[in-house]
Amino acid sequence: MGLVFNRRRKIGKRTTLNASRRGISASTRIGPLTINSRGKASIRLGKGFSFKL
Repeated sequence: MGLVFNRRRKIGKRTTLNASRRGISASTRIGPLTINSRGKASIRLGKGFSFKL
């Protein structure tokens, strides 16, 4: 395992700005579904668990 860099800032009620080693992206949450600006999606299954689509 290597060192991981990830920084998250809320910019709205359901919108987040994410900065990582790969660059900057934004994500928005719609109920249990989260969609980011890179076209990836994930579903929250419970506290601490998610499934990436």
